[in-house]
Amino acid sequence: MTKEYSNGEITILWKPELCIHSGNCVRLLPQVYHPKEHPWVSPQNASTAELIHQINHCPSGALSYRETE
Repeated sequence: MTKEYSNGEITILWKPELCIHSGNCVRLLPQVYHPKEHPWVSPQNASTAELIHQINHCPSGALSYRETE
């Protein structure tokens, strides 16, 4: 199962079965990732460059992205 969250420029893809709960996402962008809320990802709260930088630091690959067409 993959969940998707878009800011209009990119779509964040989250694969919960791969998540190892390192917390890197929350530490790097606390204004975007809120694990106790639904939806837990608010991509509109950061720039696309900030999101891509954070996603590239996800150690498990649970977070990835694709550019919105």
